[in-house]
Order: sequence, then structure tokens, then C-alpha cells
Amino acid sequence: MSFEKKKFFKWATLAFVFLVIFLIGESLSVFKSLQVSNPVYNTVSLSGKGEAVSIPDIATFSFTVSADATNVSDAQGTVTKKIDTILASLKTLGIADKDVKTTDYSVWPKYSYVQAVCTNMMCPPSKQVTDGYTVNHSVSVKIRKTDDAGKALAIVGDGGATNVSGLNFTVDNPDAVMAEARANAIADARAKAEELSKSLGVNLVRIVGYSEDNQGGYPIFAAVSTGISMMKAPAAVAPTLPTGENKVTDNVTVTYEIR
Repeated sequence: MSFEKKKFFKWATLAFVFLVIFLIGESLSVFKSLQVSNPVYNTVSLSGKGEAVSIPDIATFSFTVSADATNVSDAQGTVTKKIDTILASLKTLGIADKDVKTTDYSVWPKYSYVQAVCTNMMCPPSKQVTDGYTVNHSVSVKIRKTDDAGKALAIVGDGGATNVSGLNFTVDNPDAVMAEARANAIADARAKAEELSKSLGVNLVRIVGYSEDNQGGYPIFAAVSTGISMMKAPAAVAPTLPTGENKVTDNVTVTYEIR
């Protein structure tokens, strides 16, 4: 065989080898893409609804102490004295320091308008002058014994609070209540799926899809008050505060593969 023919066969063999390698690579790529493609299922989707009822185990509210004075230090002193008295009294109910938190502290000037003296039938515009200062101190309180909520409101009223707001009865661990509602919703969807599968004459294989739409929140079924003014109130009497119960609802959609 001549040198030229040997050379030709050599290059032809190399070209063939590269072609085989290329085809093998392409085949593996196609096979891999087939493996990762989403399989097609015969499915049914059912919705489920679950509820969980809880008895409130904590109460929360906020109160504000306010004072006016000619200078800031006098107003601050009055507010501080009242706040300290209230906090000391709340501790007698066993309310821990960690459950009492300042939510706002503000100081701002008060103004009044003074009419200037009129001269030669000319009356200059009135002047804005500083007329003292107002200090506000707002505090939020968490009560872990709901039976003491009324006593706590009476304490802040007697202590000189100018406003009480946001009384709310709820639970300290809302996640546990939501988990119970979710479990009930999933069980409801499962029961519907089993009933449907019997009607269709198919079997439920496994869950291939899931979504959730919880309504969250804890509606209050209790006698609550907001924005209660204590400024002119006599010695406060502990109010009766029914706590009622709270209900959480969860909605789920579960998709099952069927055969």
C-alpha cells in the first residue's frame, strides 16, 4: 500500500473515531434530558378546609401617660413618677419586666397665639409663642394570666394613664394552633380524594402537588375597649373582660397521582 493510501486511511479512521465520540456524546445528552423531564401524571386535585379553636392564654394592651408643663424637665418628671408607680403596681400582679415595653417617648412644644397691640388703627398679625411642653410615654403590656387583665387596666387608670388602647386576647403560640388547622385541612382533602377515587374506580398513588391559603389572624370574641380616656376618671374599678375563644381557618389544595 502506498504512503498516500496509508495516510488517507489514517485520517479517515481518526475522522470516524471523532464522529463516533460525537454521536455518543449527543446520545448521552438526549438521554439525560429525557431523565430530567417532568413526568406526566394522571391527577386529581382536592381542596380541604380545617379549623382550630383556641382559648386565649395572654392579653395585651397599651397605655400612655402624658403631662404638660412650662419646661421639659417638669413634664418629664411628672410622667416618670406616674410611669414608675404604674410599673411597680403591675409587678404585684406577677407581670415580668420582659412583658412590659416602651413603644414611644415623645416631647414637643406647645404653642399659643398672642395678638399684638394695635396702633394707629393698624393691627399686626398675632404671634406664635411657646407655651410649655408636652411629654408622652407609651408602654405595651403582656399579661400571661388573662384573669388579671381587668386588674391591670384598673392599675393603669389609678396610676394616671391618659389613654388605654388595643386590648387584645390571643394565644402565646399561634404556630401550634395553625399547625392543628393545617392538619385538619389536609385530612379533609384526603377524605375527599379517597371518596372520589372510589367513585372513579382508581387508586391514589402519591401526592404530587400542594398549596396552602391560610386566613391567619385570631378574631376576638371578647368585650374589649380601645381609646379609653382615663383623664377624668375616678378610682378605676377592674372591669369584667370575657376572653371568648379564637378560631383559625386553613385552606389547602392537594394534588394526587392516580392509576
